[in-house]
Amino acid sequence: MKRVAEQVRALHRLEPASNDHLAALRVAAGVAIPSLLLLAAGRTDLIMYAVFGALTGMYGRAEPHQLRLIHQAQAALVLLGGVTVGVVLSVNHLHSWWLVAVEAVLAGLGSAYSDRVRLRPNGPFFGILALGACASVPMAVPWYAALLIAAGSAAFSMVIGFGGWFRRRTWQPGATRNRQAGPGRREMLTHAARYVLAVGAAGTLGVLSGSGHPHWAMAAAAVPLAGADLPSSVRRGIHRIVGTFVGLAVTAVVILPEPWTLTGLFPGQQAILLAVLVILFQFTTELFMARHYGFAMVSFTPVILLMTQLASPIDPALLILERGVETLVGALVGILVVIAVRRSGTRSPAALLGLGTHVRLPPLFRLPRGSRH
Repeated sequence: MKRVAEQVRALHRLEPASNDHLAALRVAAGVAIPSLLLLAAGRTDLIMYAVFGALTGMYGRAEPHQLRLIHQAQAALVLLGGVTVGVVLSVNHLHSWWLVAVEAVLAGLGSAYSDRVRLRPNGPFFGILALGACASVPMAVPWYAALLIAAGSAAFSMVIGFGGWFRRRTWQPGATRNRQAGPGRREMLTHAARYVLAVGAAGTLGVLSGSGHPHWAMAAAAVPLAGADLPSSVRRGIHRIVGTFVGLAVTAVVILPEPWTLTGLFPGQQAILLAVLVILFQFTTELFMARHYGFAMVSFTPVILLMTQLASPIDPALLILERGVETLVGALVGILVVIAVRRSGTRSPAALLGLGTHVRLPPLFRLPRGSRH
């Protein structure tokens, strides 16, 4: 029971702050400027593409400017790749099973690439989130315009991330970010297979449920796989569920019809307010992302839903319901995959909770001993 109590306490632990406000300001600025430009142009429906490009600024938060630039360039490939594939699917009206198949495969490829270049935040989560979101909304502009918005936003975020160099002007010739040994080839491939399994299974359940947003289940399934070990993976899954549900309550206050009848805002003014809220919520998301994933999800959930409403409005109650159901299903699938497919030599969930070695949940197969992911 002592270990059970330790795991429960870990769910609530808030990690120490480490200049999180600076990283949050960089990300918020990267989101704000392109979003405000689109707002001024009256195209709030395109803010989604700008935000996904601007998420490039989330990477390399604690690195020197030179290495941060390299790190963010590597991350931009994942994000822009997700946007590009999502736009292609949307243009060609390829949804449902096409989306599941394509996103599952690219989740595996994104996992291998993320492990290879050691992205932080690790894993292909934001890339597959961008893929599913962009694929799920109809194109309101030519495909190349959406890609240019995302690419321009990513480039602007990289400029912000590198901007401090002009004050310090330090450069290390030959510096590289990947000095530490990464996972081995076998471990990398097995971990990629876990992503394919989890994302594919969650997407299948999402399609079979009749949801209009199965990509939310696929994205949620990827969350636990980014944990460093079994306990942290399960915690991330729980944080995803609880944080999302609290975030849905926050979102409901903003987008359900009744509050709008009290504000007296016209539809155009409502869109402006939603766009401004996207920027503010992205700031608080990054403020807690490295300290407590659940707290970050309280803010990130409104970001995703408000962007979705701006791009392709639907019944707000249905939007909130589907987000909650798909997140719950996806996160549980991800947790099950983490438990079933774990490292060689890793203790079983029962042993981690101190329930004794006689209670064993054997994995379907194991990652190599000494795994570092």
